[in-house]
Amino acid sequence: MFKKNVNTPSPDGWILLQTIGIAATTLVLAPIVSGCRLLPPLPSVDLKEPGWSVKQGQGVWRFDKNKPEIAGEILLATKGDRQTYVQFTKGPFPMITGQITPRGWQIQRGDTNKRYSAPGKPPSRIVLLQLPALLAGAPPPAGWIWQHHENNWRIENKKTGEFLEGFLE
Repeated sequence: MFKKNVNTPSPDGWILLQTIGIAATTLVLAPIVSGCRLLPPLPSVDLKEPGWSVKQGQGVWRFDKNKPEIAGEILLATKGDRQTYVQFTKGPFPMITGQITPRGWQIQRGDTNKRYSAPGKPPSRIVLLQLPALLAGAPPPAGWIWQHHENNWRIENKKTGEFLEGFLE
């Protein structure tokens, strides 16, 4: 009369398929939902603590060749060779704040309040986080041109048109 469909999974087979489906969905959605937040927020920095070396100056930043230049203030603070704090501010408003620690790096945009972080070294596309290493004598990342004369400096990506230039006292 009726034949059993051999393609229908057994109840145990359904459980296995559901488990695989849930695991695959989790692996795909986790990075999207996290918004590049692979690390919990780094702790706040108190630049008045002993050991911090703080430099301040002025800078001009153009995010790409189709955007206007933005003039602002730059703050660069280091605590030995283990911790770095950088900030680009326009008026009283911090536009971008970043940290580098032995745990990893973090960048926060003030205009959107979005935070990005990951373990390891910061990516080369985040030019503000490259500045401390460049000032310490490291070579520029691939695709970037670094110029440094006494207190004045400039880093530029000719392909994207992004540049950051300034001076620190």
